[in-house]
Amino acid sequence: MSATMIQQLMTEPGNITFRNIPIPEPGPDQVLIRIKKIGICGSDIHVNHGTHPYTSYPVTQGHEVAGQIVALGEDVKDLKIGQKVTLEPQIRCGKCWPCRHGKYNCCEKLKVMGFQATGAASEYFAAPSLNVTALPDELTYSEGAMIEPLAVTVHAAKKFADLQGANAVVLGCGPIGILLIQSLKALGAAKVFATDISDTRLRLAAELGADYTVNTMKKDYAEELLAAYGPDKADVIFECAGSDITMDQAIQNARKGSVIILVAVFGKRANVDLAKLNDSELDLNTSMMYRHEDYVDAIRLVNEGKIKLRPLQSARFAFEDYKKAYDYIDNNRETTMKVLIDVDPSEE
Repeated sequence: MSATMIQQLMTEPGNITFRNIPIPEPGPDQVLIRIKKIGICGSDIHVNHGTHPYTSYPVTQGHEVAGQIVALGEDVKDLKIGQKVTLEPQIRCGKCWPCRHGKYNCCEKLKVMGFQATGAASEYFAAPSLNVTALPDELTYSEGAMIEPLAVTVHAAKKFADLQGANAVVLGCGPIGILLIQSLKALGAAKVFATDISDTRLRLAAELGADYTVNTMKKDYAEELLAAYGPDKADVIFECAGSDITMDQAIQNARKGSVIILVAVFGKRANVDLAKLNDSELDLNTSMMYRHEDYVDAIRLVNEGKIKLRPLQSARFAFEDYKKAYDYIDNNRETTMKVLIDVDPSEE
């Protein structure tokens, strides 16, 4: 192991540099991870464009990652050198009401690696053992780097208590939407109705489990929903697009007394028809990130073959080509799902 390593640094929106810094020594409760793969997500893209409301610069990114443990702190007992792992990037206080009641994903002082705290976009990363989850040998590092976004959708799916045999709707078929479709089916949903404005994304959604797909630029959402599910409509609707248009589709066409779950992050204040929400006695619920049990379930579902991650891997870029990865995403928005950074290209 050399004395220094390369670390990515976004100094301002759209400007990425690299620097040589010392390889960190793991603290007593930390592990040192040799980073293998990094995934780029929608929130990272917002940081690149300067539109993320809770990130300042400079910042080292990287929160969807997988790697191998190369050193252990003296107090770490449940992990071992050589183990394949992924990160849970939440840094929580452990003292506030949500933390004390098991809802640390809603910590009052929550920081997320890659946004409000240093991320793992480097050759090595020292992380608290609390934030490290082991991966089975059967999973590749590329799949391991996608466990984080999958955990988002597993957590969201589990927010609906009556999922077994349910008819669901997913509005928006980006990476999160398509991972959610798979999560819903894997966790017991009977059928999933999916919408988007891209035929390319809808084709992939159908290949990965959606029973009905509708391009709402070409067909009427309300009519297609009735044709698919009949007058009882859907039991639950998941909003994954972060758009006033799709949220309005959800509220105006939901079965009275049913549930809408907001998964997407709205980039601006939403204009929501609260009168209709109230008149239909709809439960508007939300889903925020994940907890450790969602990582465990996500890993299990992939390992059991119930969720496929490889079809969502659109492109790969070398570590030094981080900026080119963002340019590729910007130029291929409709056809791009998950772009991976090969920090260590020698391993899949």
